[in-house]
Amino acid sequence: MRLRPFIVLLLLCGGAQAADVVTIAVASNFRSAATHIADRFYEQTGHAVRLSSGSTGKLYTQIINGAPFDVFLAADAERPARLEENGLAAHGSRFTYATGALVLFSGSATDCMAALRDPEAGFVAIANPAISPYGKATRQYLVGNNLWDQVSARAVYGENITQAWQFAFTGNAVIGFAARSQLDAAPREPSCSYEVPVSAHDPLEHQAVLLDADNEAARAFLDFLRSAAGRELIAQHGYEVSQ
Repeated sequence: MRLRPFIVLLLLCGGAQAADVVTIAVASNFRSAATHIADRFYEQTGHAVRLSSGSTGKLYTQIINGAPFDVFLAADAERPARLEENGLAAHGSRFTYATGALVLFSGSATDCMAALRDPEAGFVAIANPAISPYGKATRQYLVGNNLWDQVSARAVYGENITQAWQFAFTGNAVIGFAARSQLDAAPREPSCSYEVPVSAHDPLEHQAVLLDADNEAARAFLDFLRSAAGRELIAQHGYEVSQ
């Protein structure tokens, strides 16, 4: 009988943990990929994984306030670097595990760019730029195209890019910005989509960092994430990976 991995998706994690358990804070856009990676990791090592997902900024705040995570899979490079610099992460453990892409999409509009530029088209779903790297990238793109003032006046903000995607996917916003990986995993095709040029915003470089240097299972997970098998799973979920 094939054993199933012990994967718990939590908003907050706490309590004691065994040496062979890895508690991971993961950016919301990467949750689906992380679940599949954790499944494969369990099959190969027997180490259980707990996943706690949210916006990168919110998870970072939890970490600096003592949340008991072993690994941080962020959607940016800035916050893992801060943790390393401040001695809250193992020195030298930080690396880029994926690069994301930003997409404008709609479940009802036929022309996404026309709906974005039309002030009467309806709500635009955006992740909070203050705590979400994808939200920050969205703002950079809109500012660079002189659209921020007009779009922000009719924006609905998600706490993270997953919530922004949900707003647009369910029709609560006529259009929205999402991670390309989310559209790849969506149960139906959008009515229109537009991949935002990577030159229009800072790179969506996703970095991982080890928070508990004494947890050998956490070290093993990061090794697996960097392995050929790990990189293949990441690429299958719509991310660019280094060779």
